[in-house]
Amino acid sequence: MKLLLADALPDAAVEQLEAAGDEVTRLPDLDADTLPDAIGDHEVLVVRSTIVTAAALDAANRLGLIVRAGAGTNTIDCDRAAELGIFVCNVPGKNALAVAELTIGLLVAVDRHIAAATADLRAGAWNKTAYSKADGLFGRRMGILGVGDIGIATATRASAFGIEVVAVAKSGRSSAAIARAEAAGIRWVHDLEELLTTSDIVSLHVPGAPDTKGLVDAEFLATMKQGAILLNTSRGDIVDEAALIDAMNERGLRAGLDVFADEPGSGTADFDSALAKHPSVVATHHVGASTAQAQDAVTAGTLETINAYRTGSPINCVNLDPVPTRAATLTVRHHDRVGVLANVLQALRNEQLNISNMQNRVFAGSKAAVASIDVGHLPSQALIDEVMSLDDVIYVSVTPA
Repeated sequence: MKLLLADALPDAAVEQLEAAGDEVTRLPDLDADTLPDAIGDHEVLVVRSTIVTAAALDAANRLGLIVRAGAGTNTIDCDRAAELGIFVCNVPGKNALAVAELTIGLLVAVDRHIAAATADLRAGAWNKTAYSKADGLFGRRMGILGVGDIGIATATRASAFGIEVVAVAKSGRSSAAIARAEAAGIRWVHDLEELLTTSDIVSLHVPGAPDTKGLVDAEFLATMKQGAILLNTSRGDIVDEAALIDAMNERGLRAGLDVFADEPGSGTADFDSALAKHPSVVATHHVGASTAQAQDAVTAGTLETINAYRTGSPINCVNLDPVPTRAATLTVRHHDRVGVLANVLQALRNEQLNISNMQNRVFAGSKAAVASIDVGHLPSQALIDEVMSLDDVIYVSVTPA
């Protein structure tokens, strides 16, 4: 396959791909404007932070897979990719531990004034009197928004500090997800208001999406406890930065931040941020996932995703319909011979019967097979009779959805 790496992958990973016979193009400096001209006839695109627009997708003529070497896919036009039949797959959970570690690191740094104390020491100032004042973390309550891999990893580490961890109980969570969260020490509260009014620390781990943009607004911040700590290692645009500055000035809130709304898209740049400069903020440069351990795990996951696509079984795809439209399943037992399924599909086409999912499994000895075909409406008796009359068809059955 022809692969385009729009962000850097380690040399060892590229060597593995080339050893498998892939042709790899490495252009780590591509951005949203230059990607359309570079995408050409590549079949696989790998990105980290590079924005993939509809224009880039429309410029591709062979693209079948986009791999986001990380979890979030908000920088990719997933809707346009779905319209073009391009898989968008991510590598979830691989950097969760690294982000959780930084979240706890920011919390400790905020509570113990580590950044300001270090700056004073480097400037030659000794101020033990000021920096001896800290609240401490044992027995505090942390409210977590976003109980995914990172939220759960953060909860586990916070619990080890003796912090009580809570999250909002929501319908729709599977029993496995609830059990996993509770095993990490999470207790459930009824609603967001209860979480905010009772938590000394609020930690954000929600994905970047239209419904989370601006989630932390003036009302949200006003509901938090006086002097509480806000942690954000997820997405910058979740927080209304002007409202946060006001809340820090007026209500004594403090913040540990790894992300900002208008942060630079490159590794180095000038960055003039009133929020980053605020004395109540301890901040890092969107480096939550940037540990060697996390990057090795993400790289391994990226290679696994590419190889799964190579074998026709893509994994972790975010733009597939989770529940394809299905009115019935047509099961066709047939002799395993060339052309049998082609004739079945032609009969379905003649009846304008759309297929939402299909699987064909061959029995031991390769003499017979069974095809399971999910279809959009109930097939007519005439169609069933037509398929049953085809050469090499053994039996046909229909199971309504």
